[in-house]
Amino acid sequence: MPQQLFYSNVPIAQGNQLYLERPRINRILEQAIQRPVVAVTAGAGYGKTHAVYSFLRNRDFLTAWIQLSCRDNTGCRFWENFTRAVSMISQETAKLLAETAFPETERQFERYLSIPRGEALPDTKYIFVYDDFHLISDKKVLRFLEHSITTPFSNITSILISRNDAALMQNPSITGMLSKITEEDLRFTQEEMSNYFLMQNIKASPHTASTIYRDTGGWAFAIHLAALSLKNAAAYIPAAIRSNIFKLIDSEVMAGLSPELRKYLITASLIERLTPALLREINAGLDPADGLGKIGSFVQFDTYLDAYRVHPLFLEYLSGKQDELTAAEKTEVYTRAAAWCARNDQKIDAINYAEKAGDYDTLFEVAYAFPRVMPNHIAALLLAIYERAPRKLFDQNPVTWVLYTRLLMAVGLFDRAASELAEIIPKLEALPRSPLVCRSLAGCYNNRGLTGMITSTYTGDYDYIQYFERASYYHRFSNYDAAPPLSVMSVGSYICRVNNNEPGEMERYIDAIGAMVPYTAASMGGCGYGMDDLAGAELAFFREDLNRAEQSARDALRKARERDQYEIENRALFFLLRISVAKGGVNAIQDIFRQLEAQLGTAGYPNRKTHYDIVCGWFYAQTGAAGKLASWLKNEFEDSDLNSINHGTEILVKAKYHAAEKRFPAALAALESRDSKYGARAFITGKVELKALEAVCRYQCRDKPGAFRALEEAYTLAQPNALYMPFTELGKDMRTLTGAALKIAALAIPRDRLETIRRNASAYAKKLFAVRSALNVRSTHLVRSIPSVRPAPMVRPAPTVRPAPTVRPAPTVRPSPTVREVSTAASPLSRRELTVLSGLAQGLTRTEIAENEHLSINTVKSVIKSVYNKIGALNQADAVRIAADMGIIR
Repeated sequence: MPQQLFYSNVPIAQGNQLYLERPRINRILEQAIQRPVVAVTAGAGYGKTHAVYSFLRNRDFLTAWIQLSCRDNTGCRFWENFTRAVSMISQETAKLLAETAFPETERQFERYLSIPRGEALPDTKYIFVYDDFHLISDKKVLRFLEHSITTPFSNITSILISRNDAALMQNPSITGMLSKITEEDLRFTQEEMSNYFLMQNIKASPHTASTIYRDTGGWAFAIHLAALSLKNAAAYIPAAIRSNIFKLIDSEVMAGLSPELRKYLITASLIERLTPALLREINAGLDPADGLGKIGSFVQFDTYLDAYRVHPLFLEYLSGKQDELTAAEKTEVYTRAAAWCARNDQKIDAINYAEKAGDYDTLFEVAYAFPRVMPNHIAALLLAIYERAPRKLFDQNPVTWVLYTRLLMAVGLFDRAASELAEIIPKLEALPRSPLVCRSLAGCYNNRGLTGMITSTYTGDYDYIQYFERASYYHRFSNYDAAPPLSVMSVGSYICRVNNNEPGEMERYIDAIGAMVPYTAASMGGCGYGMDDLAGAELAFFREDLNRAEQSARDALRKARERDQYEIENRALFFLLRISVAKGGVNAIQDIFRQLEAQLGTAGYPNRKTHYDIVCGWFYAQTGAAGKLASWLKNEFEDSDLNSINHGTEILVKAKYHAAEKRFPAALAALESRDSKYGARAFITGKVELKALEAVCRYQCRDKPGAFRALEEAYTLAQPNALYMPFTELGKDMRTLTGAALKIAALAIPRDRLETIRRNASAYAKKLFAVRSALNVRSTHLVRSIPSVRPAPMVRPAPTVRPAPTVRPAPTVRPSPTVREVSTAASPLSRRELTVLSGLAQGLTRTEIAENEHLSINTVKSVIKSVYNKIGALNQADAVRIAADMGIIR
């Protein structure tokens, strides 16, 4: 941040500061920060940033200052910016944040909060400043910001500096927590203007001062320009200020600069974040302190950002002068900026600058370093850049075709990727052979094989092996070896990606994987090594052949570790965990958890934390310790943000969690959540598992016809391949359901099979009880606590999560809880949120609340989610209990 509010043109001794104190504004801000959110809203030049900085600089707050720009409307770019701001408080915390993805969902937001949770000092005030907030329009970024600023921590205040009332500030969930500071508050009083003139050693007559104040209306920027006019011309020229501020900048600021400094400033306007290191990179002949550092109040160094700030109007002026630079000069600036950002791991900025420079070599190099499976928004950003690139560049650097078709697959365009590859590969094979061409052919053939492997779920066509074989052939001449994360195979929710239940089809699939693996392992750095054993383990497990499943899983585990196949390793441990539970092996379970925990330290495994949460979540839900699940797996409304091609087990875990908590309608809702064509429900194993769970949930909801239909469907899907383990794992719930089904004569399941399922489920329930009892005796925690990394204090610990109570039928009808007469000024909830919470407290369903309040069901869900976030609740019972404790309801 700048070290002074305004600067004089008179040279100042180093270390001195000219800084106008405005006690009136400080008093307003002191009162405002008692609330969670402060909106400082005014047009350009009203001194919003200066007022906030002036207030913060003399107070003992821990402050993160996030300077926003239009490019922060991309989640990954915003996250880089946010992380850099946090680094000014703690490099260690920033490093931990940088290892996580931009929090687009409740799961990721909870993980973001978990980094600093528990380390905040309760008596310390934390300020997060979001400057130029009006530039943000992206829904995902706004959603993160809404979550962040409404997190109910008493010692955190978010200050939003904006030129207008941004949509987020008008959100009902925020307005009840908001203090506003407007243009009228920020306008200089005539006394403040006179004090500023005195600070600048300017003597203005009372008449002149009154005229200036009338003309400027207390606008800080215009007052400053008037002061410059008085200082340089000994007279005030109101017409010049009113008619053309840019002319004043030209005459009062730029006219006195050398041609070199003028060009330096215009060059700097091409760059968004003016860090000293980047400025030295693009202008090697001039130190930033000798350039930007001497311009005065228009350009100031920001200690929070470790970067220079350019006043918006001055930046607009400089941008209008960029025509004074030649095309070659602009290209050189963008090229240097791209190279610097690439070296400093600022990938999104590097890609944007490289595209402006036309430096596609750097662009492709940075883009190729992203993991094979990347977030959709990054894939879409890169794909748009690729499609704007000149076609001749692809011919000059044929490796670009590999990433281009990988991006098509990343956004789900498999048919288009296959079509493009069908045209690309013959052209590449017609080129003279070289290591680069062979590398490109190996990559394209591997991509073609992967598209075939994914689509074989529906086609049953396993001829994709030939593409992997060709990839392996060309790889031998490429002089290139892939490394993690590019070399890691993403295995997905279910390993046997078979859509139909024809007998023998799963064996055909496993044979195809077995034929594929030697080629993928050879051409992609071990990719897929052990996957065929893992597929065999899954099939044997679902067939209740536990010994064979265990041996295959151990073979998969050994091979995965040999070639750094982290996802195969994780999934092998998952099957071994389920096998150990079925066998009652307590020691084996504890050993598996230690191995899962060890994976958390694997830096080349981007999804390690998510997969760890899912595997542990399955175990905790299965053994009745549902309260230990990661919070993001407990959310009732959230659609998955995970790539549906590679994930989906979370659907099963979420449903099991709600079932374990006796919240069967919520479990059914999780089972009915949206899924893609290649998600968990695409595979026969997933269909059986989810449908069997649906059956027991429906029975617990007293929907016997629906339960029996679901049971019949699950059996019909499972019977041709004897996939009965999903029934067995449901334990006592399946025992109860099959006991009732045996009394139904018309059920389309053989009686002897029902008896077998019931007997196996009963035996499993006894093993499960023994496991639970043994673990409870030995330790209250299954695994040792993960050592916490001590980040810098940023946010206070989250409110204690209270486990939801078991729902039991009430013996008597009690009066319904009601909302207290609490004003929105005293409550963190808006009026609409209070109304919806009242409905929940009275036992109304979401549909009934929607009808009563004339709202859509989606609006009701959104409001409930907002209530949960604000008061730190995980479910309906938790929300009612916490709200009662807070005095919001009774």
